[in-house]
Amino acid sequence: MAIITKITTQQKNIDRFNIFMDYGKGEQFAFSVDSDVLIKFGLKKGMEVDEFSLLEIQYQDDIRKAYNLAVHYLARRIRSEKEIRDYLVEKEMEEPVVNEVIHKLTAQKYINDREFAFAYVRTQANTTDKGPDVVKQELKQKGISEVILVEALKEFPREQQIEKAVKLCEKFFKKGSKDSLRIQKQKLEQMLLRKGYSFEVIQIALEDAGTMRADAAVDDDGNGGSELEAIRYQGEKAVRKYSQYNGFEFEQKMKQALYRKGFSMELIEKYLSEL
Repeated sequence: MAIITKITTQQKNIDRFNIFMDYGKGEQFAFSVDSDVLIKFGLKKGMEVDEFSLLEIQYQDDIRKAYNLAVHYLARRIRSEKEIRDYLVEKEMEEPVVNEVIHKLTAQKYINDREFAFAYVRTQANTTDKGPDVVKQELKQKGISEVILVEALKEFPREQQIEKAVKLCEKFFKKGSKDSLRIQKQKLEQMLLRKGYSFEVIQIALEDAGTMRADAAVDDDGNGGSELEAIRYQGEKAVRKYSQYNGFEFEQKMKQALYRKGFSMELIEKYLSEL
């Protein structure tokens, strides 16, 4: 049994109080508590506190500290339950304390994984170039269940996916490239897959963007202007590489190299006739 000898307000945090107690060897600092815990247990000078009560007071204070941390964390943006759990564990809060805080926040509707998932999908769909597969993976990492995922991803309709994928294609082609159109499409397809778009959406987007690309790539004579420019660029590098060869052997080396670069045989023949 110990007696509370003094209670003082902390200088840097007026919502926390320092408790001093006499354990039979004179007054000494014992612990600090949140104002809510102080009121809940009616702590005051001269009050006797047994060992069990001390443990309960400290446990409730840990819950209060963890709760305050979680609320501050939530103030920045909405979070999933797993995000809050991970954050509190990172702050070295024990599991029973974390469970109490999660229960309290859920009851107060500060935590709602379904609402979080729906909001997250809408935000990612409207403000980023991520596809649904990447968004789904991110939500899984945040602890969202499969059932909620299926519902939430309806907020990212197929039409919007295609629209975003087409814009990414247009942006890609605007950068310009010295690769053949086939190689460009392969690179573009790989990029869209990494961003989380399905094969079906990618093919539709490539067809739409490819039509615009083909129209823009035709020169005044009706030839593939950008393809000719690309094959000339790649051809110059191949010529330097195979300059030690002559005649038929040189021609075959050039054809093989340019075909691997994605150019059609018709265009390769046209380029070689220019040399």
